[in-house]
Amino acid sequence: MTPATVTLDEARLDETFAALANSTRRAILARLSQGEASVNDLAQPFAMTLPAISKHIKVLEQAGLVTRGRRAQFRPVTIAAAPLAQIADWTDQYRHIWEQSFARMDTYVQHLQDTNDEKE
Repeated sequence: MTPATVTLDEARLDETFAALANSTRRAILARLSQGEASVNDLAQPFAMTLPAISKHIKVLEQAGLVTRGRRAQFRPVTIAAAPLAQIADWTDQYRHIWEQSFARMDTYVQHLQDTNDEKE
């Protein structure tokens, strides 16, 4: 990978994580994981104005997490999987750390159970 590619990838990750840092935007993505929706549909569960929801959607769109289509009067918002795959790839490099932690915890729990069984 060239330094320009690394910088681009890092900038994209920063933008994606920033977009996901907001609970409203995560809720919008969760809804879109079930299928495309209109802005009105996405706004329904929130006590927010349509312009406020539109701003959240724009942040998600700038991060590449959603796309907006156009079919006559309907402008559906759709989830885009590529940035989420990049996050999964990024977190996967740390998988061995939490797997080791879980393995140590399993060993400790087994030790506690064995000690408890010996006392009985």
